[in-house]
Order: sequence, then C-alpha cells, then structure tokens
Amino acid sequence: MQTFFGLVSVLIVFVWLGGKQVFPLQPICDLRVLDHFVREARDSVVIMRGSRGGCGAMKSYFVPLTSVDFAFWEHIDVQELAVEVQTGLSLLVQALSTAMKAVSNSRLANALDNNISNIHSLSQILHSLDLQHARSTVLPDDSAPASTQTQEVSSLPELLQVQSSFLRGKVRLLLSAAPACQRQNS
Repeated sequence: MQTFFGLVSVLIVFVWLGGKQVFPLQPICDLRVLDHFVREARDSVVIMRGSRGGCGAMKSYFVPLTSVDFAFWEHIDVQELAVEVQTGLSLLVQALSTAMKAVSNSRLANALDNNISNIHSLSQILHSLDLQHARSTVLPDDSAPASTQTQEVSSLPELLQVQSSFLRGKVRLLLSAAPACQRQNS
C-alpha cells in the first residue's frame, strides 16, 4: 500500500511540473522559496492588524533601506551586493527580535519568530551560494557607502512593510544575479 502512495506522489509531482522541467530548481535558486517567505511576512501584517492590543509599545527600529539604484546594482560586484543584503537581513533580525520581546500577543509573537527563522534561512541560502567572503556589518559607520544606509521606522507595521519590501526587492535581485542561479536557469 505504501508503494502505491509513493508512486502516486511521484506522479503528482510530474503532473505538477507539466513535463516542462525534468528536474525542479534547487531550493537555493528557486524564487518560489523566497515568495513563500514574502507571503509569510505579509501574513504577519494580517495577524498584527487582527490583534487588538498586544502589539507592543511604539518603538523605533533601525532597518535597511529598501530602495534600489539599478544603475548602481548593475555595476557592483555580486559579492558586494551580498554583503549589503546580509547586512540588511541582520538589521531585520535585530529589529524583529526587539519587536518580538515587546509583543504580548502569542500568535503575533509566533509569526515574528517565524519571520526571524525565515531570514536565517535566507542567510543560509546566500551562504550556500558562496556569494560573500566578507562578513556583514550590523550597523554601518559614517564611512560606509550610501547603499548600506539604514532608516528608522517607528512602528511594527512599518517594520513588517520594510521586511516585505526588502525581500521582494534586494534579496530577489541578489538571488537572480547569483552566478549559480544564472547557470541553472540557462
């Protein structure tokens, strides 16, 4: 009986792939993984809006800038971009961890914890792509390039919006530009 269910599972996968792709993308290059993390970040916003109180006191959080200067990004080495993204992910983990401590609603706290876990997974994905050799910094100093500047947000909704924008923007661009992912998609 187990063999039958195993065979059915394999057939479902082949039907789902539609015969267009014999081997699915590696999870590290598959942008559907990132899309899943973006959906979960958006779900956190929905959970937060549904919470009556328990979202913590108004607090300031330092987060990465989400705007992208495409002319800059096209001419910068992928390793430098990886450092910028890793720095941004570190900032988001710090901000989400701080926010989670201030939240009394357990459902929202679990959603924030899940977001933190997802960001750690993204960091591991970037590490597995071997994009960066330098360690990221958490807060840039005055001599840091403008591309790694931070912004300050003053509420949890703003923090969650920045997280979603950062994942959809800079993280997606970096994964799309990764040499390992470009080779696989060609």
